[in-house]
Amino acid sequence: MNPYEWIGYAAATLTTASFIPQAWQVIRTRDTRSLSLPMYATFTAGVALWLGYGVALQAWPIIIANAVTLVLALFILLMKLRLG
Repeated sequence: MNPYEWIGYAAATLTTASFIPQAWQVIRTRDTRSLSLPMYATFTAGVALWLGYGVALQAWPIIIANAVTLVLALFILLMKLRLG
């Protein structure tokens, strides 16, 4: 693995992990009032596109990070739609 791939994996880990606290708070409190629906809808669509881009390039750091982030973002978005 070249050094640039390590940078990709580190960036992917940090950006993906940044969604865990928000998802955990939504699970724990069931409160999504302070979350922006347009932001999460737009972000989730963007992550899905990044995932498609990573698959097209066969770039595993992009694929793994965006697959996990998509699950977390979709969860938060669906909870926002469900709970308001």
